[in-house]
Amino acid sequence: MTLPDLSLLPDIALAGNEPVFEEPWQAQAFAMAVTLHQSGAFTWAEWAKALTAEVHSGVERDYYQHWLCALEKIVAQKQLASASELVACKDAWHEAAARTPHGQAIAL
Repeated sequence: MTLPDLSLLPDIALAGNEPVFEEPWQAQAFAMAVTLHQSGAFTWAEWAKALTAEVHSGVERDYYQHWLCALEKIVAQKQLASASELVACKDAWHEAAARTPHGQAIAL
């Protein structure tokens, strides 16, 4: 995957030119945003603006929690999925996580 210009993003942790993730879900959220951008769903400038607004919203969250909230908002704003579809996906994820043994990958 060719990465867009990460310098446009606020506060992203990098090692060299690569993002740093503490947990697998963070890498997955990152990949979703990059894939949606590369598919033409939104420009990288639009994504940077959405993420910056979320990071500077005053809400205390970890960086990739901001990332995920910004992703949900831009997906809804661009009408890529409805609010009910996003809720259904979240619910399905939580149900799958609850039934997945520790240490195994969660599959929907």
